[in-house]
Amino acid sequence: MLFAGAMAGVVTADNLFAIFVFWELTTITSFVLIGIDDDRPGARAAALAAILTTAAAGLAMLAGFVLLAQSAGTASLSAILADPPAGSALGVAMGLIAVGALAKSAQYPFHYWLPGAMAAPTPISAYLHSATMVKAGIYLLARFAPVVAPLVVWWRPAIMGVGAVTMLWGGFRALRQVDLKLLLAFGTVSQLGFLTLLLGAGYPALTFAGAAVLLAHALFKATLFLVVGIVDHQAHTRRIGELTGLAARLRPVFIITCVAAGSMAGLPPLLGFVAKEAALEGLLESGPPSTVVLVAVVAASVLTAAYSARFVWGAFGTHPATAATTPVGPAVDRPSPLMWAPAAVLATLTVVLAFTLGPTETVVASAAGSLAPAASSFHLHLWHGFTLALGLSTLAIAAGGVVFVARDRIDTTLRRLPAVVEATTVYDRIIAGLVRLAERTTAVVQSGSLPTYLAVIFGTAVALPGTAAVLHLRLPDDVALAESPLQVLVAAIIVAATVATAMAKRRFVAVLFVGAVGFGVAMLFLIQGAPDPALTQLLVETLTLVIFVLVLRHLPERFHVARWRTAARAKVVVSVAVGCAAAAMAAIAANARTAPSVSEEMLTRALPDAEGRNVVNVILVDFRGYDTMGEIAVLVVAALGIASLVLAGRRSTGERADAVDMMDTSGERSGDAEEPAVEPVW
Repeated sequence: MLFAGAMAGVVTADNLFAIFVFWELTTITSFVLIGIDDDRPGARAAALAAILTTAAAGLAMLAGFVLLAQSAGTASLSAILADPPAGSALGVAMGLIAVGALAKSAQYPFHYWLPGAMAAPTPISAYLHSATMVKAGIYLLARFAPVVAPLVVWWRPAIMGVGAVTMLWGGFRALRQVDLKLLLAFGTVSQLGFLTLLLGAGYPALTFAGAAVLLAHALFKATLFLVVGIVDHQAHTRRIGELTGLAARLRPVFIITCVAAGSMAGLPPLLGFVAKEAALEGLLESGPPSTVVLVAVVAASVLTAAYSARFVWGAFGTHPATAATTPVGPAVDRPSPLMWAPAAVLATLTVVLAFTLGPTETVVASAAGSLAPAASSFHLHLWHGFTLALGLSTLAIAAGGVVFVARDRIDTTLRRLPAVVEATTVYDRIIAGLVRLAERTTAVVQSGSLPTYLAVIFGTAVALPGTAAVLHLRLPDDVALAESPLQVLVAAIIVAATVATAMAKRRFVAVLFVGAVGFGVAMLFLIQGAPDPALTQLLVETLTLVIFVLVLRHLPERFHVARWRTAARAKVVVSVAVGCAAAAMAAIAANARTAPSVSEEMLTRALPDAEGRNVVNVILVDFRGYDTMGEIAVLVVAALGIASLVLAGRRSTGERADAVDMMDTSGERSGDAEEPAVEPVW
């Protein structure tokens, strides 16, 4: 339900960043559903591949959204499409957006995550990874294509080229699968390439055809995934060669499969045929630039017809027993009608919508018209007459039959070809490389030295915002560094105490100087006429001193002094640099105000609104009461955590003491007692 709501948000939101939020929510829910069987390593790995691929590409898409919104001056998608920005920024933004969309819809070379997602239960595969989520990227391309394609020169060649390559590669891989679900997965990759080609081209005729193919694909592919689930549930296997004679045993399921597979192959009189005819007609009308794409579509249609036949034959054909396998089939239990009823509904719609083209065309034209108004003027036909499109469809189906019949010879020939590096192998190598890089980086930067960590943090602060602060430091001519000699005296005391803290060799002396710094700050508050913050500062410093003294009981008396002079000098350099950068940023902040201070309003409203004369207390309790409550909650959580660690340390110490007491004077253990395994608290 969460995924369904997120997907609805993707297609109804108008704000680019709202679209991104819903987009990533579909990624997260897909990750959870793919890895729902988290006891299986394969499911966890597949879920990880899916979320890493789609989320990483989603970050590129977010960058594209930001650039597009900045260029257009608005984040409204409808406003951007009505008045797109000009210049190179549009091309760069659309390139980043296309990366996210293509990865989401499993386009080559990002297609590898979708077959792995078949680790999810079959209904999830039927809903998310064939009919719904994988169409999100195609939907986004379809929204932009009619407007962007005429403006960005690389858009049509790139998007249509990626779609054509994905069609061919997915169909080729589907022919070689022995797992029925993987066969459908690679077939889905191929069909998604077809949809990307149609809806990403930006031509009105192809937009109309793409909407029809999208509807047909959702019906027949979801049906076939449900069929795989039924077969797997009844026969406990999905592998071709391990199934035989299921056509007679599962006759209703076999009929449903023939209808859905026929629609996928483009056989008349099914909705898949009607949609494919519209696509071929649109490609023929688009002119010479689409000739190469048309050839690729026909070749991919040949593969589609071949793997559709392979699916039906693999699931319901008669396969002889071999030395390696003994096919199952005649003894398979017949499924309940409730199990195959949903698939039957989808298969029935595949037939009914092809014969009732009036309502079907209304839905398709409405969807296509929302993308491009000119796309709503086209029509669907079950019979176009003897046209070139019909001839190409007939050729594809006939050639697909030949490929299926000659499958053994083709497989033998393909085995002799040199192995091609697969996308999954590249992904695995990238992940392994990232893990090795992370390990080496961690070994260097996570050395266990607290001074090193602080030096890195402070050095980063100085190198980036500190440098910018110093470069932009502009003090006004009338700036007053002090308002009275007393302030100068107290500031000098604070500076002296700070330097003494850094130079102290004993911990107790350093703590006293730290307290002097805090009390000096309290004096500055008093000089400025703020007794309440001064009192708070005094109380906090006093409590801090007490805590320090209690802690010092468990620490060495003296500090550890580094014998390496370079380290000592580096500490001085870092300290001085951080101090200068902090002073510069404070000066900039103090002189950067452009609006009136809110303090005057708080002074004015404290008594009438909150009935308090102490403005500081009013701010803490009333004006910013929720902030105060949150800070208290943080302190409580921290206190509980510290108390738990202290108690755990005492318990571990007590267990070690008990274990020592159990040792006799000769070093042998007394009795049969075992020493508990004690791990360090920190």
